[in-house]
Amino acid sequence: MVNLRVLRDLEPVLDEQRANGVEVRRAHEFESGVIAEWVREKINPNWGVVCEVALEQTPPGCFVAYQKNPADESLDLPPENILGFACYDVVTKGVFGPSGVRSDQQNTDVGTALLLSCLHTMAAEEHTQAVIGWSGTTVGYSG
Repeated sequence: MVNLRVLRDLEPVLDEQRANGVEVRRAHEFESGVIAEWVREKINPNWGVVCEVALEQTPPGCFVAYQKNPADESLDLPPENILGFACYDVVTKGVFGPSGVRSDQQNTDVGTALLLSCLHTMAAEEHTQAVIGWSGTTVGYSG
């Protein structure tokens, strides 16, 4: 259980990611196919459907981290630029997960930024606590 009233500040973590060219934001519903397929192929084949459910919610219950290309201002999210994802309120309200980060990003605080983005959003949506039902490492995409 996580008390959502006493969370670590989010902005410094997001600022650090931006300084490294990484954008962390709520995913858009129209990105469902790209994100779900990336999750299926690179993180866990069973979690793609969870991402689809999260992205069908209003607002979407999924955050994505991706390497931002300053030269490309399109709204397309190329799968090769995705670094990680995190979902919440999919299984039931108040539950964080699943989440996953490319293995080459696992020591860069991308996962921390995704986790905190979800938890702060849950707090803003008037949750007082969050359940993190599992934790650990899933072997993911390395390149």
